[in-house]
This record gives sequence, structure tokens and C-alpha cells, in this order.
Amino acid sequence: MTLALPAAAATPSHAVYSSAGDRAAEKAFVDALMAKMTLEEKLGQLNQPRGLGSNTGPAAMAADDAQIAAGAIGSILGSHGAERTCRLQRVAVEQSRLGIPLMFASDVIHGHRTVFPVPLAESASFDPEEVRIAARHAAVEASAHGIHWTFAPMLDISREPRWGRVVEGAGEDPYLGSVMAAARVRGFQGDDLAAPDTLLATAKHFVAYGAAEGGRDYDVADISERTLHELHLPPFKAALEAGAESVMASFNEVAGVPMHAHRGLIEGLLREQWGWDGILVSDYTGVMELIPHGVAGDREDAGRLALAAGVDIDMVSEIYLKDLPAAVREGRVPMAQVDASVRRVLNAKFRLGLFDDPYRYCDVQRQEALTLNPEQRAAARRMAQKSFVLLENDGDVLPLSKSLRTLAVIGPLADNRHTMLGNWAVAGRVEDTVTPIEGLQAALGDRTRLVVVKGAEIEGDDTSGFDEAVRAAQSADAVVMFLGEHPEMSAEANNRTSLDLPGVQQQLALAVAATGKPVVVVLLNGRPLSIGALQGRVPAILEAWYPGVEGGHAISDVLFGDVAPSGKLPMTFPRNVGQVPIYYAHKNTGRPPRAEEKYTSKYIDVHWTPQYPFGHGLGYTTFGYDQLKVERAKLALAAPEQRVSVRVTNTGKRAGTEVVQLYLRDDVASFTRPVRQLRGFERVTLQPGESKTVTFELGFDDLSMLDASLKPVIEPGTFTVFVGGSSSATAEAGFEVTEQ
Repeated sequence: MTLALPAAAATPSHAVYSSAGDRAAEKAFVDALMAKMTLEEKLGQLNQPRGLGSNTGPAAMAADDAQIAAGAIGSILGSHGAERTCRLQRVAVEQSRLGIPLMFASDVIHGHRTVFPVPLAESASFDPEEVRIAARHAAVEASAHGIHWTFAPMLDISREPRWGRVVEGAGEDPYLGSVMAAARVRGFQGDDLAAPDTLLATAKHFVAYGAAEGGRDYDVADISERTLHELHLPPFKAALEAGAESVMASFNEVAGVPMHAHRGLIEGLLREQWGWDGILVSDYTGVMELIPHGVAGDREDAGRLALAAGVDIDMVSEIYLKDLPAAVREGRVPMAQVDASVRRVLNAKFRLGLFDDPYRYCDVQRQEALTLNPEQRAAARRMAQKSFVLLENDGDVLPLSKSLRTLAVIGPLADNRHTMLGNWAVAGRVEDTVTPIEGLQAALGDRTRLVVVKGAEIEGDDTSGFDEAVRAAQSADAVVMFLGEHPEMSAEANNRTSLDLPGVQQQLALAVAATGKPVVVVLLNGRPLSIGALQGRVPAILEAWYPGVEGGHAISDVLFGDVAPSGKLPMTFPRNVGQVPIYYAHKNTGRPPRAEEKYTSKYIDVHWTPQYPFGHGLGYTTFGYDQLKVERAKLALAAPEQRVSVRVTNTGKRAGTEVVQLYLRDDVASFTRPVRQLRGFERVTLQPGESKTVTFELGFDDLSMLDASLKPVIEPGTFTVFVGGSSSATAEAGFEVTEQ
């Protein structure tokens, strides 16, 4: 039922009832409210302490009722649950002088209680609509638990698989990252931000966090300005164009300036050039960390730099609240800077409709109805199915038959509930998950005997379980192995110097494969792994990532062919860690690799190509491409629109879904260009023998590059398009852009 609230306190005394989308009403309301606020109350709106959530940095004091009643808190990190958040909201609305409601923020990264696959896995679906639906479900469920604001989506493009946080992003490509960014923002924020089932979306981490040196979290990003604009900024632009009302600053520095003090990129680019007017929140203690960065001498200095840069909300450090009042009164911090940030915070609360009804997220009955319900679970299962990537399937080992007499299930992750959730599943519970074993049992029933053997731990060098695993494999009709990383091996602060399977898992897989039985390895992990030793020895390899609460069912759906795999890799899989960084959109160099010439760009110990390229992913059928055509052989600069079509045919014996991918190359330009860049993709489902013509539209954004002043331009010259099922597509056609 709805929480009982005092009738007199249904809304704060200053509330107005008007459309939250009315910017004139918003300005008038905020102007009137700010005129009543003291300096301390204003700085309180910029203060975000932690609630009862976990820390991701130095320990900090949690919010308490006295601070809320004093108007010293504007938002709270990590508290959720309708009853808990509404008790705190009542303190803010009924006991503080001005009754300004709180915003409750949380890391709703890939679902709330209904945990979906991790974002890297969702991006492997190449299905932005399914990703939008997943974010919409997350928003509906999280808002029912009292949350107003999520610190997602993470938009960091990374070509550094050692970095643990690749699991939270969309992978290596700015085009795919931009498409997924917009989809997630639309899902979180819905069609009307003032509706009671929306979350304020946060585009994070601004910016170039994914370029952390050495793959070490929090490290510097030593990149050129061109790389910043071509690779790292596009997903943020896409998220803001999709309506994202919040941005989070990143921990790293760019060109010697820590992002929490980078006025040029925050005030200059985000606000002045792009015209964005949302709230900029620090990361956890990010303002305080300007001191160890070496650009601030003390806490007041750090607060002054961050506020001047345009960081509106100080998460956890409490520097704005405690160290800036004297600085403002004594003229070291302009009041205008404080007012600008306070206005943006109040604008966000207005747009969320909190001034109209601060208790709109306070319905316990709604919370119960919208937690782990059948529709949410079905969506999580469907998303997982689409995210799996079939890396190998020699001899058509997959799909497995449901008539197997004995199935050996081997590996340390076959019955690991935590691994299903993955990382950043803040509200997820292990008891909600379906493990791989449970999924297999549900799919097979009593028809098949499961022989379950762990074989080895995730880490360590103990091989004492190998013999039992081999015996189980020898006695079975087929073998499914569940190998990979435990969740604490990826996400924040979990970086690795090796991309191999941890511990002795690779040796276990090879020992089992040596039995000659049909062996399927299912990988559960949060980053690209170097698994080349398995290629040619293990017949089938399925990348399942961390698949969420319905992961066990979804894995069985794909293993037994009820659903055909259709995912594609959003990051390149290297042969070994020594190839990193390796990515498909590389530059050609003056000496591109050639096997027959020594003095070219390659290695002497492994081939220069990746183990599995970006966009790779097999299915249970095959697809052919022909009749690739460009509509016009020549385009004028004044009308740079091109239409590319290709016929795709299911050349196999099963129905299947192919992700048709289009890549583009600017053949000769004023600045070096990548060998190819993704500029479009489409999921196509075809029956055996069926064909479909897929058409892509290219325009200015696709054909343009950045000139010397970093402005987008199209230069006359030739372009080549490549279309196929991965970034290694060989079907190509060309056209020319001319002055006339």
C-alpha cells in the first residue's frame, strides 16, 4: 500500500503545479526559491553524502536526519527502498526550513533487483531497441524502490581490455557506443522525465576515462586532442542529444588537467559549445582528489577549482558544504558560481516533478509489484539470449540435442550464483539468479543425467580435480564447461595484467577436450580474454559474459537451439595481452603489415591480427552477401547523401539472425584515417534459403572528418564501403565525393 503521509505535508509549501517541461515556469519557480535561500542552504544543495550503499573510495560519513533537516543535503548516494527513502524525504520536506525535496541516486547499471546482462554484453546484442527496453525496465523497477537518479550509462570507449571497467561500457567503437548511449538514456528517462517511473540518466565518465594508461583505473589519459574528439566525445554528444540531464566527471586527467578541475571541457565544451544545461556531478571523492593530483593545496582550494570548472555536486567529500562558506563570504569564490550550480540542481528536481509531488516514489505496493515480476524476468532472459556470442562451432557441435543420455557439466562457474549477477549489481541478490546447472536441469528434465564436476577453482594452481573431470567427460555423451572470471576480476579497481583464463582453467579445458568428446566451453567474464590455446582443440566456445538473473535459462536456450546465438563482439579479442591495444579501426601507418616484408608493422612471435575481430559472431546457420551497390558513383559536396544496399541470404539449414554491418573508409584525406569505421548495422532474421536486401543511408556525419580546427568537414575524394558479418568484411564498393 501507499505510505501514509500527513495530509498537510502532501507537498512542500512552496510547490507549484505546472508542467515540469515548462522552462518558463521552471525559471520563475527556481528564481523565487533561490531568493529565499541562505548561502549554507545553497551549498547544501550541492552536497551529496552517501546513504547506506557501499563505498567505492575512502570511507565517508553517511547522511543523517539532522543534516537533512538543516538543509545541508541536496541528494543522497546509495539509499534505496521506498520506505527508507520516503522516511528521509519526509524529513527534508517537513522539517527543513524551505522543504526542498531530496534526490536519491544509485548505481543502477544493468538493472536493479532484476539484474540484466552487464553493459558490455548488452552491447554485443547490436540491438539498441532491446537495450532501451532493458534500461526502461531498470528505471521502472528502481523508481519503484525510491530512486530518482542513476549513475549510468557509462560511455567510456576503451581499447584497453586490462582495464576492469570495460565491463560497464559499450566496447571499443564510438559509433556503437553512441547508439547504445542514446538507447540507454531514452530507456532510463522515458518519454516524460516528470513521470513517476523515470530515472535521471547520467552520462559518465566525462571524459577519456577508458584511455587510462596501462589499463590502471584512475590513471592519466595521455591522448591527443584529435583522439579526444574523434573517439571519446561522440557517445557523450549522443547521450546529451538523447536528453541526458546529468554528467559525471571522470577520475583521470586529460593533458595535465584533472577532469574535476577541467573548466575548458566542462564549462567550455559541454555548456558553452554544446549548450547543455544539466547537472555535473563529481565522482566519489573526486573533488577531494584534486589534492593528491597535485593541482590543489588544500580542501578549500580543491572546492574552488571544481566549482569554477562547473562541477555542480560534490559527491561524498563534503568540501562544498564545509570549506566553501568562508571562501564565498570573503570573496575567494564568486557567489555567481554557487548560484549557477544551485540553479542546475533545482532545475533537475523540478524536471523530475519532485516539487509537484516529492512522494511520488513512495509506494510500497508499487515496489512489490514491480520487483522481479514475470515481464522483467522475460526481458532479462531475452536480452541475455541476444548478447551471447558464438566464437567457435567446429563440426556443428552446437546446438546440443536434448536427447543426450549423459551430460558432463564441468567447471568452477557451473553453479556460481554471484557470477550470474556480475559486478555493479548493487541491489541484486544471489538467491534471485538462475545458475547454469539450474538452467540445464530445467531444459532437460529427467531425460538426461547430469554429471557435475568442478574440476578446478577459478584461481590457483590446484589440478587435483582434473582426473575426476576427465573421467566424467569420458563417460558422457557431451560436455559443457563453465569457465571464466569471477565478478571481482572486473569493474572498478579490478584491472589485470593477463587476459588468460585465470588459474588452471585453460589446462582443465584442454585436458577435457583431449577426451575427444563433443566439448562446449561457455565463458562467463567481463572483458575480452586471450583464449587462442582453445581454438582448434575445443570445438565450441560461447561467450556468455555475466548474463544476469535469467542467465542460466538463457544459456540453455542457446545451447539446445531453442534460440540461435546472434551476438557480435563489441571489443576485439587479442591473441595475447602483448597485442594490447588492438582494435579494428586502427591507422594503416606508412608500413602496414605484410608477411613477406620484415620492416613492416607486425610481431615476430604472433600474427598481427586478433584472435577474434570486432563484430565477430557465428550462428547456427551461415549467411552470404552479394549485390553490394552504392546508389550514386559520385556525390556532390553540397548533397552528401548516399544509399548502400546489399543482399543477404541464409545459406544454411536453420533460421538465424545476422547482424549486417557497414564500414566506411575515407581513402585519402588531410589527416590519417582509420582503415575502416563502423557506420551502420541492422539485425536481420532469415529462414533457410531466404534473402533480404538491406539498405543503409549515409550522410554528412558518416562521411565527414575533423579538420585542423576540429570542425567536421567532408573532403573531396574517394570512399570505400565494406559490408559483412564482422569488421573483417570483404565485400566492398566505392564512390567519389566531388566539388561539383
